[in-house]
Parts: sequence; structure tokens; C-alpha cells
Amino acid sequence: MKETQKQAILAFFVGALVPWMVLRAAQAVIPERAQETDAMAASQATETASSQTAGDDTIRVQLADGSVIRMDMDEYVLRVVLAEMPTSFDSEALKAQAVVARTYALKRQADTGKHDQGAVCTDSACCQAYITEEEYLNGMGEQADIDKAQQAVADTTGLVLTYDGELIEATYFSCSGGRTEDAVAVWGEDIPYLQAVDSPGEEDAAHFTDTVYFTGEEFMAALGRELTGTPSSWLGWCTYTTGGGVDTMYIAGQRYDGTELRQLLNLNSTVFTMAADSDGVTVTTYGHGHRVGMSQYGADAMAASGSTFAEILAHYYPGTVIDKMANLG
Repeated sequence: MKETQKQAILAFFVGALVPWMVLRAAQAVIPERAQETDAMAASQATETASSQTAGDDTIRVQLADGSVIRMDMDEYVLRVVLAEMPTSFDSEALKAQAVVARTYALKRQADTGKHDQGAVCTDSACCQAYITEEEYLNGMGEQADIDKAQQAVADTTGLVLTYDGELIEATYFSCSGGRTEDAVAVWGEDIPYLQAVDSPGEEDAAHFTDTVYFTGEEFMAALGRELTGTPSSWLGWCTYTTGGGVDTMYIAGQRYDGTELRQLLNLNSTVFTMAADSDGVTVTTYGHGHRVGMSQYGADAMAASGSTFAEILAHYYPGTVIDKMANLG
């Protein structure tokens, strides 16, 4: 998913969701954010050219070439689900992803200043990942996988998440490392339905924990500073957020925010520890992504334990209501 604080959070939501990269080398791994191809753009333009009238069941989509088309909402959501979540995940997790993807797209479409005609784009660095069925079948999965995702979309057709009658900022990410994060800790604005909650069962996630090593020279280059002494003398005390991420950390006498260090060091999340020796710094991270909203691996773990998609959404977006698009006017 913020300069006044409001502008900052909107900018981040639109441009970085899913800051985190979604891996899809195999069905058990979250996919990389799909990039649009010229072939996809051409086929989409053809299939939707005759559907240019407004309606609750359509969405304006900006293709890679900049053109804006209107397509069936469920068709769009299916392609997002295929790109965002492995179809090996439980059906209830896929349903939760479908509702979140639909909500996110409608919220972005309401931001008419972001794209022409208030569209949601298919650029993964800006909006949501997206892949056509044809592209999916070309090495990523089989028709049965598409059918499973399509059923999840059909079972939740028209459903969105609201708070106080308004569409929510339906942010999501790969895995949290055990606990999600408050929006205020990441984007500086307190949002009542984006609060830190426990997210157990993520241990099988591809990036539940990762370790990266920096030589002293690499560490200084990443920070953009010349530091004196050995790495073992650089690390100072730190504070933590409600979600367990690094809030502030002192390095060689200078204060850094956890989000700033994540960016400078290109870390998977703000949940990390550092250990230094005479030669360099070892950083261990937990989770992957900004950790605000729904954890995809956490959703799958909840579903595997018997939770419904509604229970998953209520857990990760406390205080929200599942509503129908038609009720939003």
C-alpha cells in the first residue's frame, strides 16, 4: 500500500504493494510480480473492445502500452490471484486473496489522479501482479490450477472489504515472520484496521527467515557513510515496533529508522537482527514484505487449520466488514 501523512500512505500503497517480490519458481513459492507482454495487451484489447459501458462487475485496466480497457471484474481478479498466490494454497486462502485483490483494485480505481480514467494498472511495481491464463499455462501451472483459482473467485464474486462503509486499503504481502505490523510503523499513519496481529504457521514460507552478510566495505557503501573502527564497534542499541520490527537503530552513533535500513540494505523486512565481527555484519531477517495487512502464507496456514476466508479476513483486517460492491453505490 502517504507530503501530508495521507498523501504519503496513498503513494506508498499504490507504488509499493507489495514491495515485496512474489516468487513463483514453483507452485509452493510465491510468484514474482508478473510483467505485461505485448501479446497479452493485444489479446486483452480484443476481448474487451466491445465492453465499454460502466457496471458494477467491470474494472478499468491500464495495459503495458498505456491504453485503458474495461474488462470483467472477476476475470481481472482471477488473473491477479494467479499471479499473487500459489494455487497450491488452500481454497479458503485463495478466496481471501480474491476479496482483497478486488477491494484493492476498486480502491485504486477511485484514485482518479493515479492513472488515466482512474484505472488500475498491470505494472507490479505500481498496482497488483497480473497474468493471463495463457501465460500461466506456459510453464507456471495447469488448467486444474486455473479452475481452482476461478472457483475461489466465483465463490466470492462481488465481495469487498469495507470499514465504516468505505473501501479499505487492502494491503497484503508474502509472510510476516510470525506477526504483522501496524501501518503507523511503516507509513506513519495509524489505520484502525491495519494493526499488528499474530500470524502463526508461516514457517514453511520461502522467506520466513533469511541471512545476508556484508563485508565492512559493503556495509559502509550501503549506508553511504565512512565508518571508523571495526564492524564490531558499529552496532548500537535499537527499539522495536508493536509488530516486532526494528523501529530505530543506532549505527556508529547515527540513528536510523527500521524502514530506512530495510531500504538501504535491501532487506526482506524490518524484522531483523544484526551481528558484527571484525570483518563484517551479518543480518538475519524474518518475513518478506512490508508486513501490513494480510500475510499470504499466514492466510494459508489459517485455512489449513479450518478457518474460512471470512475468518481469515477478519483476523488480518480487524473491524472490517465483508460487503457487496453493489452496496457501495
